[in-house]
Amino acid sequence: MRKTFLLFIIILFTNFNFNNAQSVQEFYNIKNFQTEEGLSIKDCKIGYRTFGKLNNDSSNVVIYCSWFGGNSEAIGTLINKYNFIDTNKYFIIAIDALGNGVSSSISNSDQPDSVFYSLSISDMVNANYRLLTEHFKLKKIYAAVGGSMGSMQVLQMAVTYPDFSKNIIAYVATPRLTSSDLLWMATQENLIESTLNSGMSEREVRRLSEIISVNFARTPDYVTKNVKTPEFGDYIKSFDKEPNKVFTLQNYLTQLKAMMKHDISRSTKNLMEEAAKKIKAKLFIIVSKSDLLLNPSEAINLANLTSSRLLILDNNCGHLAVSCELERVKGEIANFLQE
Repeated sequence: MRKTFLLFIIILFTNFNFNNAQSVQEFYNIKNFQTEEGLSIKDCKIGYRTFGKLNNDSSNVVIYCSWFGGNSEAIGTLINKYNFIDTNKYFIIAIDALGNGVSSSISNSDQPDSVFYSLSISDMVNANYRLLTEHFKLKKIYAAVGGSMGSMQVLQMAVTYPDFSKNIIAYVATPRLTSSDLLWMATQENLIESTLNSGMSEREVRRLSEIISVNFARTPDYVTKNVKTPEFGDYIKSFDKEPNKVFTLQNYLTQLKAMMKHDISRSTKNLMEEAAKKIKAKLFIIVSKSDLLLNPSEAINLANLTSSRLLILDNNCGHLAVSCELERVKGEIANFLQE
């Protein structure tokens, strides 16, 4: 999924001020962050970027949670280049999830690797909440947006902090994993750990990992139509490149392991009906009918349990369905936020 939004990678630098459109990387230090498992991340830093203008009563705040391997810089592209969320109306806080190589991660911390490998989606949510309440002094926000792993964060927030966000937008979403989701994740986990232990280079491990990811991120129909057979040799060669120095394989494993534990009904004895009762926010759930990475069934079930707005994208783009219907999705989200 790291390649999910390569279309959106851009660098945008301006001066930081809460009252103007921005995209400078900033950090908040939580000091000593306690994880769900009772472990501690000392000097835990959470990265973020802001966009748009904060109104007088702070009622126009929208947070945007990062996807698997994503970061606030990539979110900034969606906002600035594609106007995915309107900065003329909303003050957007794009948050770097723990373990992404920007916020505290194995690659930039002196904490034991085991601390990060124990992280959960709830830990990401709790860190985000502390950023918003302690640093930005917010008691409530207007909306929380997230796709893929970001959807896991905003749906978990809806259960853990039911009074905090008025609206929740979760796209290519899931409130918990199905066995098919776990299958590809376990494949990646075993591949990376075993190949690294055998002494294979990070470059080669990354190449194999990304080839497997694309097999799930796109549908066979999409690949067949967009990669012509005579071009296949060049296509395979395109996966052989220098490893990402920010989202390293260790960071990849951190967020992968966190996703594998994801289930918003953990606090309700795995009863999704009971978890749904905790949710007070108005939900807009967007799924892809052809999604092979995150099966849409659990998200559709949650939408039904909460009588929420549901959009099912029916195209051949798989997990990347939103990028294939960006204008439509952008319009649907704008309408939902105005309701």
